[in-house]
Amino acid sequence: MIELEGVPELVDPVMVAAFEGWNDAGDAASTAVAHLDREWKGEVFAALDAEDYYDFQVNRPTVWLDEGVRKITWPTTRLSVVRVGGDKPRDLVLVRGIEPSMRWRSFCNEILGFAHELGVELIVVLGALLGDTPHTRPVPVSGVTSDADLARSMSLEETRYEGPTGIVGILQEACTHAGVPTVSLWAAVPHYVSQPPNPKATLALLNRLEDLIDLRIPLGDLAEDARAWQIGVDQLAAEDSEVAEYVQSLEEARDTAELPEASGEAIAREFERYLRRRDGGPGQPGGHATDGGDSASYLRDTGSDRTRPPKPQLPESGGSESSRTESSRTESSRPEPGGDGASEESGDGDGSSGGKPGDDSGGDGGEGTV
Repeated sequence: MIELEGVPELVDPVMVAAFEGWNDAGDAASTAVAHLDREWKGEVFAALDAEDYYDFQVNRPTVWLDEGVRKITWPTTRLSVVRVGGDKPRDLVLVRGIEPSMRWRSFCNEILGFAHELGVELIVVLGALLGDTPHTRPVPVSGVTSDADLARSMSLEETRYEGPTGIVGILQEACTHAGVPTVSLWAAVPHYVSQPPNPKATLALLNRLEDLIDLRIPLGDLAEDARAWQIGVDQLAAEDSEVAEYVQSLEEARDTAELPEASGEAIAREFERYLRRRDGGPGQPGGHATDGGDSASYLRDTGSDRTRPPKPQLPESGGSESSRTESSRTESSRPEPGGDGASEESGDGDGSSGGKPGDDSGGDGGEGTV
């Protein structure tokens, strides 16, 4: 039963969802939604019943102490709402949780029920996959939809993916059949440094989301964290000549693929984003001087004691042999580019090759991790 007592009437609401697990390489997607919730001080108004959708031997509850009293947090999916003011007010409904272990169709129907009751006009599902992309280049983010009209109007890719799918793919298809406009955004995470967090991929997803829904997003320290993450991976790669050589080969392949296009659209998009942020000023929502394009902002010393992202780690072997083994494994299970979340140069369409694919019924979906 859906109860929405206390939820205000929303203005042009957009639902943004992400799920931990198979569709969340480097925790990039779930961290993006968590960032929105934190920056805009989201208020949780609903949580799905964990008993209905989760296998607690796969996603175990956690015990914690609250002033000496033991309490349990159950794995579930929560919905919160954020009110975004400014010149173009638009509210967001944030859905964040763990990929369910069972009853995926009921799960999606419940999410759609909330969307209908709240008058949601568009659903955007975020995902991240492992791919053959170098950490030194901009993170590829592909936008796909099952709706041909929506693909044309929003300059998106119409999905052609066939193969194992995760809850992102199931939710997108459920929305399409229900007549709800839905888009999924996928960030490609380097398979050789897939450990979370990956603030660079999170930043790329938020930038693409910002363009998609025409809403300036406050980025906080993400740009600085992304730069620190890349420097950390640079240092680790430089310590092993084979890894450095492998990264260089990925760079050359990426540059060759992009050369004919001259990245004109990407340059124009970045310039437009820069102008929006420059004109916004620091007092308005999303009013920051940079979104990650200015390297000087990455390197500034704020003098704060805030917690930094954990230092990235390459595979324990220290060489490129394990990386190439993982790459070949990724390649062997890769669908055709342009599929359900497949980026131009990387590939597992609807999830990441680092996880264990569930079958289409979702019975095994909650088990995979990346």
